[in-house]
Amino acid sequence: MLPDTWKEVRRILVMRLDNIGDVVMIGPALRALKEALPQAHLTLMVSPAGSQIAPLLPWVDEIQVHRATWQDASGNLALDPARELALVEKLREGRYDAAIIFTSFSQSPYPPAYACYLAGIPVRLGQSKEFGGSILSQWVKPLPDGRHQVDRNLHLLEMAGFEEAGRHLELRIPEEVQAQADHILIENGLDPLSPFVVVAPGASCAARRYEPQRYAEVVRLLAERYGLAQVILGSERERELCEPILAAAPADKVLSLVGQTSVVEMTAINRRSALVIANDSGPMHLADAFLRPMVILFSGTEIEEQWRPRFAPARLLRRPTACSPCYGFRCPYNMECLDIEPEEVVDEALRLLERTSERIVTAG
Repeated sequence: MLPDTWKEVRRILVMRLDNIGDVVMIGPALRALKEALPQAHLTLMVSPAGSQIAPLLPWVDEIQVHRATWQDASGNLALDPARELALVEKLREGRYDAAIIFTSFSQSPYPPAYACYLAGIPVRLGQSKEFGGSILSQWVKPLPDGRHQVDRNLHLLEMAGFEEAGRHLELRIPEEVQAQADHILIENGLDPLSPFVVVAPGASCAARRYEPQRYAEVVRLLAERYGLAQVILGSERERELCEPILAAAPADKVLSLVGQTSVVEMTAINRRSALVIANDSGPMHLADAFLRPMVILFSGTEIEEQWRPRFAPARLLRRPTACSPCYGFRCPYNMECLDIEPEEVVDEALRLLERTSERIVTAG
């Protein structure tokens, strides 16, 4: 049962300052919050990357963007106490009754919770294995590290007295955004309602990326041998990564939209696809939200059970290695965990398409 402390809350700050996929996976927790407290104003604080997908989470009333020092894995943020004090002031101005801090198993809630403490937010909910005094007003001990991220997020709320409202991912694309994405496809000669495969070769770090040359062979085989139309998706910064793929791709069967769509438009195109081929990255979680079949090149950086798609038909490909999970950004070896032949990827893609009753257009 929801404690009286939460029943009186009117302004809630939710913090998830990670990548796109992490923001998608707090959806079930946001849905539970909004169902329990429909009168509450929900502010979601996200990273610049997360802000690109946050507008598709329908339970959020306001989005705040912040690049957090405690998420600076590259160490590029300069020492700047004034920046941190400005964050505290920004939180104070929000007049929040409660802050809920979502973290992965390897992250600490205490840095953001301390900022909320200094801002005078009375209720501060987070989970950690480590003791942090009274920085968290509600300290939840987490599930075992191997549990899925969605379960971890919901566990935090359940321990505070909230009931879950489903564990499935959910994104809502406005009609005008879907229409714009469809228009982009039509302009480039592709019917958005015809079967096509999305190929998303990017990932947030090099250690999660299947080799572009192998992606190129996957794309070539799907186009030339099976006549499957494909759309290559990626951000502007992934343009160079995609060049080898596009150089080998038959122009009449492969459409490149790399650097030509926003993240929400990319999501809408993903939603239309018959199949998604990607790495352990944002497009995997987008495909799961829309139950799109997918083949995922899942490197050894992470434990599959923590992040894998759970509702969409999916085949995760990875070679067992002694170094997994390494949690690394760059592989010091030869990416043996993704030593997977393109023919195997293509075979798995075709099996999924056949199983999910999608029409395959044969070449010739």
